Amino acid sequence: MKKIIIIASSTLLTLLTLACVGAFWGYQTVIEYSQTPLSLSEPRELTVARGTSVNQLAQQLADDGVIQDTWKLKWLLKFRPELANIRSGLYEMSPLQTITDLLNDLIAGKVKTFSLTLVEGKTIAEWEQQLASAPHLKMSPEVFVAVLMEQGDDSALPEGKFFPDTYHYTAEADVKVLLTQSYKMMEQELAKAWAERAPNLPLKSSYEMLILASIVEKETGQAHEREQIAGVFVNRLNQGMRLQTDPTVIYGMGERYKGNITRKDLVEETPFNTYRIFGLPPTPIAAPSKASLAAVSKPASVSYLYFVSRNDGTHVFSSTLEEHNNAVDIYQRKKKPVAPVKSPK
Repeated sequence: MKKIIIIASSTLLTLLTLACVGAFWGYQTVIEYSQTPLSLSEPRELTVARGTSVNQLAQQLADDGVIQDTWKLKWLLKFRPELANIRSGLYEMSPLQTITDLLNDLIAGKVKTFSLTLVEGKTIAEWEQQLASAPHLKMSPEVFVAVLMEQGDDSALPEGKFFPDTYHYTAEADVKVLLTQSYKMMEQELAKAWAERAPNLPLKSSYEMLILASIVEKETGQAHEREQIAGVFVNRLNQGMRLQTDPTVIYGMGERYKGNITRKDLVEETPFNTYRIFGLPPTPIAAPSKASLAAVSKPASVSYLYFVSRNDGTHVFSSTLEEHNNAVDIYQRKKKPVAPVKSPK
């Protein structure tokens, strides 16, 4: 009897030892597994649907080839149950992540963030095309006008009223939320520029400042020229001259514009043809930047009435028509400069 007890005790001890060894081996295997990088060669998106369990997630990752041995993940969660509290959303996995890193992101809800840059100088139509192709963004028709209406602006004239900047959003965000931020930011920047404007500007309202700033934005190739170009247009308005700026003509042409302006286009009567109308066009022609708003708010004090492109992004500024025509001959018509006539002695 004593011998049987000894044998049984020895067997039990052996089994317990094997169990402990097995448990330790299993624990070590799972811990090592938790620090193994995901099977990815490049970043990849992961969608965790609402109500997804960790077991379902494990199978999803295995089916996508991101992990192997789903049993190890299940055992990891037995050892560390806090890793099971995952949140739904769209995440980005990277080759450098371990399974633990990924689970920690899912627990913290570190969903993937997208950035969208609304570039200054672009029109609403151009922005609409950009938004339509933005990933994971809910787009709706006439969204810019819809935002205006929600903000109490029933003009249905969205051009120029949204601030160009970089905005961030998460998957399936409503584009109206993003554009509402843009609209409010433009309101703030425009109000600030209007409040800080130089005295005696030939502008009746902040909206006219917005219109002029949009023209300056389209005419500016170099940032340091903004104040000078604004000064030219302010001088022209003060003297009752036409603005005669090509970007307004192009805007008025709409889809007819194919890269060139003809003489016929310059004599066409449209509300945006500043070669025919006096004063400002009825609306902005693009989204002005903060710098262009500031330039119109405080234009350079210059005598210039004209400018012509050097074809390198910069301009030659002139105070008289004669100087301007000479600059046009040199830089546009490629003629040799006319030497000044010397008076006889």
